[in-house]
Amino acid sequence: MSVSDAPAPPRTARKARTGAGPLLRVLQVLLLPVLLILGWWAGSASSGSFYMPTPAVIAGTFGDVWFGERILTDALPSIGRLLSGFALGAAIGVGLGVVLGLSAPLRAFSEPVLEFFRAIPPPVLVPLLMLLIGVNTPMKLAVIVSGCVWPILLNTIEGVRAVDPVLTDTCRCYGIRGRRRLTTLVLRSASPQIMAGLRQGLSIAIILMVISEMFASNSGLGYAVVEFQRSFAIPEMWTGIVLLGLLGVVLSLLFGLVERRVLAWYHGLRAVTRDG
Repeated sequence: MSVSDAPAPPRTARKARTGAGPLLRVLQVLLLPVLLILGWWAGSASSGSFYMPTPAVIAGTFGDVWFGERILTDALPSIGRLLSGFALGAAIGVGLGVVLGLSAPLRAFSEPVLEFFRAIPPPVLVPLLMLLIGVNTPMKLAVIVSGCVWPILLNTIEGVRAVDPVLTDTCRCYGIRGRRRLTTLVLRSASPQIMAGLRQGLSIAIILMVISEMFASNSGLGYAVVEFQRSFAIPEMWTGIVLLGLLGVVLSLLFGLVERRVLAWYHGLRAVTRDG
């Protein structure tokens, strides 16, 4: 019997193979977190340390802490400052990066100054910004922007510089100039690196949001974690740390959805190139 004459696999078998992909993906996503939680549970239960409560204690405390007033006084203000600072840093980084990427003389002129400011750790600026701006929301936004702007700026510059010269000449030949050239060629060509810079900037923004609230603040997730630590409310302190981790996961997933939508053309082109 030839291969073409072989009987088709049963429908149930085809369904099983079809469903194996999503099931395997779910196992891959959940396996490591489950193992880490079990390891944490075993370690904390055996040690009996006051400073390392079990996941059951933290889970039981989580709802009491964050499903009440604190979500309005601490969590939401932190998320608002985080998103505002990140949006401002993205606007500055992409805007300035496009200008510097398109102009080699301007890029060479500003490079020493940019390298100087990039080398300064953003947490060091917190005391200075407190003196100049005050202990308020603008100071916290300035701290977030001072750190997250750099990966966005540098990736934008490199993305704009790497625009295909052939495509640039093609736009020139067809008279595509000004804003149309910027949107159809420059930003689209540089968008993969811009999105990479935005993803890095988002991670840095979360860190700096917490740091700015730990130094001098009366609200926010960073303030809450420090307040719980100082009052020896250890399970409550751990709930703040867990909430920050969950916030990072949610923002990463949302950013991934936006990235796939923005770079759909890029991923499609890579798939065609790979299959070809």
